[in-house]
Amino acid sequence: MDIKVTTSGSVASIYMNGRFDFSAHRAFKEAYDPLLQQKGFTSLEINLANVAYMDSSALGMLLLLHERAQAEGKTVVLCRANSTVMQILDIANFGKLFTIR
Repeated sequence: MDIKVTTSGSVASIYMNGRFDFSAHRAFKEAYDPLLQQKGFTSLEINLANVAYMDSSALGMLLLLHERAQAEGKTVVLCRANSTVMQILDIANFGKLFTIR
């Protein structure tokens, strides 16, 4: 999985490309950890446009991020998910925890 981070104002965006599964755990954590510590960001946007597949471990990673972001007073937004990934997010009821665009 390729992960790229960009920032704009109070929003930090994490762009993911490939399969979002347990093999992406370390890279994903290394991408978001510094952003949680920085005071200038109030929102983390996870761009899922190029994620071809997501498994239950990816859902767990997103939940962990959500908890850690809340503790730091930040929000997490999931965006641009394709229909397959969106279906997984729907089945897991992630719309109740996250803003999904």
